[in-house]
Amino acid sequence: MSKYCTIKNNQTIPLADIPTLSYDAFLTLNCDFLKDISCHCVNYFGFHDGDNLKLICCIGNDKEGTIYLSSSELINYTNTPIPSFTAIHFAYHIFERELHENYGVLYKDHPWLKPVRFPFNRKNKDSCIENYPFYSIESEELHEVGVGPIHAGIIEPGHFRFICNGEQILHLEIQLGFQHRGIEHLFIETKNLLKRNILAESIAGDTVIGHNVAFTNLWESLSEFTPDKDIQLARTIALELERIAIHTGDLSAICTDIAYQLGSSVFGRLRTPLINSFQVWAGNRLAKGLIRAGRNQFPITKDVAGSIIKVFDEFEPDFNEMYNRMKNLPSVLARLEKTGVVTNEQASSIGTVGISARTSGIFRDIRASHPHDYYKMLNHQPILKHHGDVYSRTQIRKNEIGQSIGYIREMLKECSDNMPITEPNWSPAKNAFTISLVEGWRGEICHCAVTDDKGEFRYYKIKDPSMHNWMALALAVRNNEISDFPICNKSFNLSYSGHDL
Repeated sequence: MSKYCTIKNNQTIPLADIPTLSYDAFLTLNCDFLKDISCHCVNYFGFHDGDNLKLICCIGNDKEGTIYLSSSELINYTNTPIPSFTAIHFAYHIFERELHENYGVLYKDHPWLKPVRFPFNRKNKDSCIENYPFYSIESEELHEVGVGPIHAGIIEPGHFRFICNGEQILHLEIQLGFQHRGIEHLFIETKNLLKRNILAESIAGDTVIGHNVAFTNLWESLSEFTPDKDIQLARTIALELERIAIHTGDLSAICTDIAYQLGSSVFGRLRTPLINSFQVWAGNRLAKGLIRAGRNQFPITKDVAGSIIKVFDEFEPDFNEMYNRMKNLPSVLARLEKTGVVTNEQASSIGTVGISARTSGIFRDIRASHPHDYYKMLNHQPILKHHGDVYSRTQIRKNEIGQSIGYIREMLKECSDNMPITEPNWSPAKNAFTISLVEGWRGEICHCAVTDDKGEFRYYKIKDPSMHNWMALALAVRNNEISDFPICNKSFNLSYSGHDL
């Protein structure tokens, strides 16, 4: 019998088709996969199967466009420590920390077994945010600086603990998990499809489209529904428009954090018409209500298409002029270049995704490696940089904005005025497993579902790209001055709410 099965993005298979291995064979298989730079862990999770804990590991092969699935079952896992994946490849750290926190899985050799998010249903209720085990260094020459969890402005709660030698950062530890939202549990508890769509829109407020497309594609795969061309075009256009809007806003924030007021103002002004395009298209500036399973909720009419093109025509000259001014200022480059570096080796080791991976020279972009919807027709070529610094993350945003505008201009030519179709009668597969990968503006989003013998969700697993990338921020600030933390932080712009599920 094969040790694993191979599927594609948005494919549903019987749960029984996933091979079940001994834990030692399971560990060896999945750690060996990651010896190939083309492979990375897109999800790894567990759920109760009677008295046992069933583990499922999903490895994406970015070169072949496939996903390798394997499983194992743990018996007496709260009393018998097992070897960790993380001791062999650190990219697994966040997944095993979550298994330990949620189910009490014990590990012999996990190097960083810290709490992830303090969920309401965690195994050990004595583990609470007040006694988080921060790393510390005893020295008269060092001091600690705490930031948050209450931040200025409108932002989610998160706490950052720095260990510094004077102004130099030696170590940063990031503590999240203040909200206990229970989103994954709500997907199981809620039976209404519309409510689940609304839940997906609420996972991360800046990634309404990304997470909603992931859920919708997953649900349609479970139900053997194939969306037509207009539905796929609308979802792909929405994803790219969300990318343009957020990237533009991030460029404004990056300018703010280096006190470049002109860039902050201009990029901030340019973001507004972009998100207003969603208002014209679907009645909500964040695109809530736009994506729904089985139908094109708001067709792209000629008026909507014309409005988007007009925004781009006015946006591009001002945007390019402002960016060119910014990149030619020595005072700007002095703050961005060689600041907050994440090397290729570090990025590979911790399993970064999205912009964080591509700025360190790693080919990791679901639009190219595991395409869905209309991306299958675009022949997308990811933009890569190799210096891994704040400037690289700035450059990628700029270049992706131009690339996405080009994609949308071409896709709008393919749209029709077809009215929404009647929603199908859904019949999700029973005792099945399905997975959906989407490249959000921040990076790789992954939704997985396991159904029971009635076709209801038995388990639902969400992975926001921030789960991979918070560790990248912690590494990026090492040996930088603490005054550079805000610009490093904003250059990643990771999600608190996407982490705090």
